[in-house]
Amino acid sequence: MCRIAGIASKSIKPRQLVSIVQKMCDVQRHGGPDDEGIFIDEQIGLALGHRRLSIIDLSSSGHQPMTDGNQQAWISFNGEIYNYPELKQELIQQGSRFNTHTDTEVILQAYLQWGTAAFGRLRGMFAFALFDVALGTTYLVRDCSGIKPLYYHLIGGQLSFASEVKALSRSGIATNLDSEWPIRFLAYGHIPEPYTTLKNVYSLPKGHYLQWQHNTAVSVIRSFADEPPLHDYITDTREAQHELYKAVNHAINSQMIADAPLGVFLSGGTDSSIVALMSGKQKDDQLKTISIYFEDKDHNEHTYQQAVADKLIGKNYAHLVKQQDFNQHLLHIIASMDMPTTDGINSWFISKYAHEDGLKAVLSGIGADELFGGYPSFNRIKYIRHLKQLSPTMFGLGKSLLADKYKKLAYLAYDHPVADYLFLRGLFTPADIAEILDIEPRIIEDVLFTSRQGYPTGYDEQHASWLETNLYMQNQLLRDTDVMSMSHGLEVRVPFLHEDLQRVVANIAPAIRFNKHQPKKILTDTFKDLLPPEILNRPKMGFSFPLQQWLAAHEAMNAEQFKGKKAQKLVKEFKKGQVHWSKPFALYQIQNV
Repeated sequence: MCRIAGIASKSIKPRQLVSIVQKMCDVQRHGGPDDEGIFIDEQIGLALGHRRLSIIDLSSSGHQPMTDGNQQAWISFNGEIYNYPELKQELIQQGSRFNTHTDTEVILQAYLQWGTAAFGRLRGMFAFALFDVALGTTYLVRDCSGIKPLYYHLIGGQLSFASEVKALSRSGIATNLDSEWPIRFLAYGHIPEPYTTLKNVYSLPKGHYLQWQHNTAVSVIRSFADEPPLHDYITDTREAQHELYKAVNHAINSQMIADAPLGVFLSGGTDSSIVALMSGKQKDDQLKTISIYFEDKDHNEHTYQQAVADKLIGKNYAHLVKQQDFNQHLLHIIASMDMPTTDGINSWFISKYAHEDGLKAVLSGIGADELFGGYPSFNRIKYIRHLKQLSPTMFGLGKSLLADKYKKLAYLAYDHPVADYLFLRGLFTPADIAEILDIEPRIIEDVLFTSRQGYPTGYDEQHASWLETNLYMQNQLLRDTDVMSMSHGLEVRVPFLHEDLQRVVANIAPAIRFNKHQPKKILTDTFKDLLPPEILNRPKMGFSFPLQQWLAAHEAMNAEQFKGKKAQKLVKEFKKGQVHWSKPFALYQIQNV
C-alpha cells in the first residue's frame, strides 16, 4: 500500500518535472512513510513518483518506481496483489525471471508476458502507472472494485495523476475548483465518481485503464474487467453455504499475506466478527484485533466485541473514545479528508489506534452489507415503484410541510435513477440545496440528473445491491476508509470484495442471497458454528459514533458562525434534535473547507 504520482509532458523541462512530482509525493507522504522514489525519462517527458508503505518484502529491493531486469517497463504501484504467488509460479514456468519477492515485480512480468490482458488476471486492490519503454506508452490502471483511488488530469497535451486530489492541487497542477462540487456534495454527502472538487480532475473508473501514447499525447480509456460468466443460479441453500464458506475462507487467507504486522478491525457486527474469527484460524496467537467503544449505551458495542475477542487467542486492543477525543481531533479529521465527506470519522479514529498499536495492515468487513442485503434500502426500494405512481406534485410537499427526515420524498418527483438513490441515501433536497447555495433549482437538477447510462432498474434487492455497491460503498465507504487509514500510514484490506468471492455471491439465487425477514441470513447461517451466540442473536445495528450528541456539543456548531439564514436555521434545528448531524456537518465543510 502506497501513494503514487506522475506527469507525462513534453513541454515541461526534466528538472521541473521532477520538482512537481516531488511536491505531489511530499503531499502524500503520510500514505507512504517508509520510502520514496522518482523515475524520469527525459527524452519522452515522463516522471513517475512513489511513496512506499512496506507490507510485502520489507527490504530495499521493494523500492519503487521499479523496473524489470532489462528495463523494458517501469511501474509505480499502490495496493496489494493477493494472487501474486500463483501468478509468479506460472510466469516462472513461462520463462520470467525475478529479482525480488514483491508483488510489484509480478505485475511487471505479467504485463511483459501477457500485455494488457494481465490486468484482468490480477486479484487484489490496486492502482498503478506502468510505462512500456518500447511502445512509448503509459498505462494508468485501477482495480475492479475501485478500492484504491486514482485521479487524473488531462490538459494541453499533458497527463498528470495521483492517489489523492490534493496532490494535484497543492503541487499547482490543477488549482481551479469545479463550481458544481458543492451541489453534488450537499445532495450525496460525498462527491460521486468520476467528479472531484477540482475542474478537469476525474477519478479513473474501476476496472479500467487509461492508455497514454507519449508521441501523440493521445489518451483512451478501456475496460479490462471480465463480465461474470452466466451460469444457472445456485438454488440449493446447502450448496450456496458450502460455496460461500469456501470463497470467504479463500478470500481471507489470501489477504493474510504480509511481512509487516497485520490485524483486524473488530466492530462487534457479524461481518467483522467473521473476518476476525476466520483470520484467527490462520494467524493463531499472532492476530491482533482493534476495537473502539463508547460510554453511550446506545452506541456501545463493547460486549459484542469482547464476545468475539474471547474466542481468539491473539490480543484485542480496545479503545474508549470520548467527547473530548472528538473535540480534540475534529480539525485533524477534516484536514485528513482528501475531499469533503459526511463519513470517515470512525475510520479516522480506529486507524489512528491501529497505527499506535503497531499495525501496518488490517482486514475490514466492508462489502458484506452490500452483497447480502444488510441495509434498510433493500426493503425500502420496492416501495419506490408504487410511490412513483402518485402525482409528482404530491412530493413537492417535502419542500415546506414535512418534517426534515421526510423531505427526501421530494426526490421521487424526478424520473431519474439517481433520484431513486438520493431518496434512499441523499442528504439535502434540490430545493434546499438551491436555497443554501443561493442558485436556481434548475441548475441543481441539471447537475444531478444528467446521464442515465449504466443505471439498472427493477426496484428489487439486486437493484438495491447495485446502488449500494456502486454509489454508496464506492464513493463513500471505500474512499473514506482509504483516505483516513492512509493518513495514519495504515493499509485496509477488504476480503468481502475479493473478485472470486463476488462471483460466487452473484451466482447465488436472489431468493437465497437476500432475506427480507433476516438481513444477511445466508451469511450468518454459513458461519453459525463459528460465531458466538451474542453475535448470532443480536439485533441489526450499524456501527456508528454518538455524533448527534458530540457534534451538538462542539463549539463548531454555533449557528451564528454559519452564513445564510437557511444554514443558521438548520443548525438551530439540529441542536434541538430535529435534524441529523450529517447535515450541519456538511454545511460546516462547505463554509470552512
